[in-house]
Amino acid sequence: MKRWLVAAFVLLLGKLRRRPRVERERIVAAAPPNRRAELLVFVLFVAAAVCGAAFPVVYAVNAIPRQTQFLGLSLGLCLGFVGVACIVVSRYLVPVEELEEDYGPPSHPEEQGKVEQILDESGDRITRKRLFVLGAGAAGGALGVALLTPVASLGPVFDISPFFRTPWRRGVRLVGEDGRPFRADGVEEDTFYTAFPEHADREQMGAPIVVIRLPVGDLRLPPERRGWAPGGILAFSKICTHAGCAIGLYRKPKFPPTEPRPALVCPCHYSTFDPARGGNVSFGPAGRPLPQRPLHVDTRGELRAAGNFSGAVGLSWWGVRNRHPTS
Repeated sequence: MKRWLVAAFVLLLGKLRRRPRVERERIVAAAPPNRRAELLVFVLFVAAAVCGAAFPVVYAVNAIPRQTQFLGLSLGLCLGFVGVACIVVSRYLVPVEELEEDYGPPSHPEEQGKVEQILDESGDRITRKRLFVLGAGAAGGALGVALLTPVASLGPVFDISPFFRTPWRRGVRLVGEDGRPFRADGVEEDTFYTAFPEHADREQMGAPIVVIRLPVGDLRLPPERRGWAPGGILAFSKICTHAGCAIGLYRKPKFPPTEPRPALVCPCHYSTFDPARGGNVSFGPAGRPLPQRPLHVDTRGELRAAGNFSGAVGLSWWGVRNRHPTS
């Protein structure tokens, strides 16, 4: 380790030391530095860096109105400022000279040295090289961050708690699509209902639930869910645990001696869930039961939530079995 540190220190000293400049006959005609162009390029790079840094900020803050338009504006301005800066560099900071001569023999070390000298002398017009490199680096870094930001849309990275948060809590009233509350005596057997939490955002993944009624004697719920289905009324998440489609079918047997029990069916891949047994999977590709919601009937005969779901709402992605829904 000591030898490595000494070697790194020596290399650093070598980088910091200025190499002696050898006086040679110039190939590129000398020209006075254009400080205004240098300052303009630096300002353009800083503006590009600010616009590039604004992209992930707009992407992360959902409260910003017209978010898509601002995302396009920030990225477009960033690329535009970088483009204008490159134009200014090419026109005012890079020397342009036209020379006519015949093609010579294949290149030799002397010719390669002349090319290196031309490149070295071409940079003489940029006097504030550190400032120039700093601005270009900031613009390039901000642009890179902006281009990588949409990768976050591929899935949760650090904070995955929003995927487990639902608008349901104890005492929330069940309402239909028309906003009217569900009454226990209005829920009939052989009928499929969709309910939402009252005064909540219905677009949330955990908001919609399905409500059905089965004979109390047919229920085979787990022991810990005793009392979750008053009068045989059951509520389950409307989001299939396979691919996140909406549960849209209710299978009711027409001839019970030969047909299977009532079931909730997802129309996308035909995952089938048995409501009488707590939403267990009876057929299809779903990997876990449909989350059930406990219910209770208030003094006015209206249905209200008695707690949160029995499991995480939504498709079965990695880690979902280790987390529980929150209100």
